[in-house]
Amino acid sequence: MSEAYISIDHLSKKYDKDFVLKDVNAVLHKGEILGFLGPSGAGKTTTIKILTGQLLPTSGTAEVLGIDCRKIDERIYEQIGIVTDSSGVYERMNVFDNLKYFARILNVPLKNIDPLLKRIGLYEHRKKPASKLSKGQTQRLILARALLHKPKVLFLDEPTSGLDPSTALEIHRILKELRDEGMAIFLTTHNMEEATKLCDHVALLNEGVIVEYGTPEEICLKYNRIRKYRVQLTDGTKHVLLQSPETAGRISSWMNEDKIETLHTCEPTLETVFLEVTGRELQ
Repeated sequence: MSEAYISIDHLSKKYDKDFVLKDVNAVLHKGEILGFLGPSGAGKTTTIKILTGQLLPTSGTAEVLGIDCRKIDERIYEQIGIVTDSSGVYERMNVFDNLKYFARILNVPLKNIDPLLKRIGLYEHRKKPASKLSKGQTQRLILARALLHKPKVLFLDEPTSGLDPSTALEIHRILKELRDEGMAIFLTTHNMEEATKLCDHVALLNEGVIVEYGTPEEICLKYNRIRKYRVQLTDGTKHVLLQSPETAGRISSWMNEDKIETLHTCEPTLETVFLEVTGRELQ
């Protein structure tokens, strides 16, 4: 098992008399993406604020790169990157100068900026004022700024919210590359499809409580209580069949006669699991 970059142990946070996090446990290792998933108000952003030293927990412990979150100071920002919904850009500066400003703060060589802009897909816009960028381009610039100093841990709070599908997919590609290079990524989202594609492990969070934890596949298979198959034949007819010896015989017969166009299992998605466990729709 690779090194644990984030460890969360019985973490709770209370405002007045109300708990927004209750006895949360999770681990994020080097070279992994961990997703905290749930609707607005589930406690996802609060978790990030505790892990980055912006809030103190009420009880429990959390460590980032071996540092207790209660003792985090500005030095941690040399090793972590953060993208949140409050992250902004300097609109009067162009794309390159936005990164140059932070490169000087973070002691990053200016020669590192252009390769990063090429990787993030903004090189051709390097002289464009940030105010002229599209929403997707602005989000790429915010991500580039978080990656400028090559952090060990990257925190992403709803990083593709409101983006068009093609831009979201490009950001997914970049995040997978970063994970494969050894970066640890802590992702919050209410998009269960996104989490299924990206995350090595996920925590389903509801009203501050983790109701399920594991790999997306493990969680979906755990709730696959009624096994079904969806079949489309070459004549265009579609069938949903319960698992049984009779179904196995029908599928085998269709295969022998080369009549099957598509064949899929019907295990639940993370979203249907969340609905079953909590009775809540994701919003």
